Amino acid sequence: MRNVIKNIFIGTLLFGFIACSDDYFDVNTPSASVNVDDLGMSDLLGPVIHSTLYTQYYAETVAGNYTQYFGGYGYAAAGFSEMSSAWSEIYLYILPNTEAIKEKAEDSGAIHYGAIAEILEAINISLAADMWDNIPYTEATDGTENPYPDFDTQEQVYASAITLLDSAISSLQSEDNSNISVGNEDLIYGGDIDQWLKAAFTIKARLQLHLIAKGIYSATDVLGTIENGFTSVDDDFQMDFPSEELNPWYSNNVLTRNTGNYYRAPNDQIVSMMNGTSYPFESGLVDIDPRLPIMFQNDGSEGDPWRGFVNGGEGESSDGEDANTFFKDGGYYTNATSPLALITYAEAMFIKAEAAFLANGGNETSVGANITAYEAYMEGITASMEKLSADGSDYMADSAVDVGVNNLMLNHIMKEKYIANYLNVETYNDFRRYDFSSDVFKDLALRLEGEGDDSEYTGLWYRRAVYPDSEQNSNEDVVNANWQEPTVDVWWAE
Repeated sequence: MRNVIKNIFIGTLLFGFIACSDDYFDVNTPSASVNVDDLGMSDLLGPVIHSTLYTQYYAETVAGNYTQYFGGYGYAAAGFSEMSSAWSEIYLYILPNTEAIKEKAEDSGAIHYGAIAEILEAINISLAADMWDNIPYTEATDGTENPYPDFDTQEQVYASAITLLDSAISSLQSEDNSNISVGNEDLIYGGDIDQWLKAAFTIKARLQLHLIAKGIYSATDVLGTIENGFTSVDDDFQMDFPSEELNPWYSNNVLTRNTGNYYRAPNDQIVSMMNGTSYPFESGLVDIDPRLPIMFQNDGSEGDPWRGFVNGGEGESSDGEDANTFFKDGGYYTNATSPLALITYAEAMFIKAEAAFLANGGNETSVGANITAYEAYMEGITASMEKLSADGSDYMADSAVDVGVNNLMLNHIMKEKYIANYLNVETYNDFRRYDFSSDVFKDLALRLEGEGDDSEYTGLWYRRAVYPDSEQNSNEDVVNANWQEPTVDVWWAE
């Protein structure tokens, strides 16, 4: 790891900020090295945010296949992965610059700038730990002084992330007397400190939820934290795209399919959750989830049911017929200017619903909850419908969805979270937290594998990324000491 804080190669990070955040996307990437001492916090913040959202995207291009959101050409299952693009963004472009912002914020007394840097650092180190388990962190930005950093355990990284979030929360709740305000270089909230505060609480609740099984936090702890989190879809942590830069899910799937190149297409798992297969509708008023045609397009004949691709198959759907569902040109997630979301109000409500369900004594197969869990479950669906501008009234009135507080099961909550968090890497954490359970994720089955598949991982779920070649080559002894097979649980899922 050769991250040199005092002489950052900005590369794809540094763009000019002139008058507004759209200018960030307008300027070509410089090719020269820039000394961080010559840069202000406003020069660094936007690029860090941009890289943070792209890191989520890079990780999801692999994890989304594991969670059967999509497959290559619809059907191709992913093997084990280094997730090297996500690793590079975190260690070359994000952590050096969050450290630089924190130092500059401390020197100038700009505590709100420093708090935002802490939140972004917590997001990225927790993502890295979620994907690779033990990772470089404490020594990761020592640069040439320590080119062979030791790794922190995932437990240590999570403790550091929570500490960063607590520090950020304290700072955001305090008055900033530096006369340095965060402006449009903030590509998420445009400098709205109250929204950053709610984001910090929501992200903290997400991390606490991961640690319930380890006994470090309780479901009650999560409920206490999420009460201070997002309060509406207006709080969603997302980066919008102006016309000058294309959303990558659009450019790398819709455009590539239109030009005969590699693309991804929706898997049967997500489509069956939405077309009435896994959860048959009961009212007669609705036959598909109203979000389905907003997200995808049906290329079958008129009247054909929606059919997703079986992960690992040969182009078929679960009913044996040819799959016909693809990413929609102009769909919510695959429009040229669609936002990239990191965490949303809908997810916050499903975090609350799950935590309340567990706090009430619920488990993977129990039936019945309390009113807190049920109201949060329904509010999460409402938020998702609102986000996609879908009319969910008939859907939410159907007894397959509006099951009633006494009939609510964990699989209902996680089904709706699975849909609402489409293309969000957090779903991979949910799958691993519940050990890829078909009790929790109804009808979930391992990718199909051919008779001649002699992979050493045949019949196993992929549960982590492997360390990239770049790290293996430059820090071999430390990597070898932390190496685990990609089918081994990360610490919080053990």
